[in-house]
Amino acid sequence: MTTAISAGASRVPLTARWLGALGALPFFACALASTVLDGGLQVEAMVALTAYGAVILSFLGGIQWGLAIAAGGGKFRRLSVSILPALFAWGGLLLPPGTGALVIAAVFACVLLVDIKASGNQEAPSWYPKLRWPLTVAAASALLLGATLG
Repeated sequence: MTTAISAGASRVPLTARWLGALGALPFFACALASTVLDGGLQVEAMVALTAYGAVILSFLGGIQWGLAIAAGGGKFRRLSVSILPALFAWGGLLLPPGTGALVIAAVFACVLLVDIKASGNQEAPSWYPKLRWPLTVAAASALLLGATLG
């Protein structure tokens, strides 16, 4: 079955590519700051990195919610899975920043698997995993860098 979600080219739209890349910049800026700054500023950079990761995870969960309701919205499991990124992100914010960053990095990987499955089930555009792979690697790498070197 071809839906409005699954129809279209398999190339990542240029706008999505650019906005995704721009959205990755704060991850690297905060990770870099957490490794080069001293004292309280280093802690603030880690808090900012972890908080930004939590915000983006919530955004990704919102995308899954939107895909679920666009496909009819009646599936409890699909809607339930879509709220998990925000819940885990919130939990990550309640931990010390380094530990929270590790949790959030792991959740990014889990959400990527959900996104790949959604695309394979034609619940998301076929190009979506091609966008998400490099962005997930960027986000998780920055979070891991900040957590281990910050």
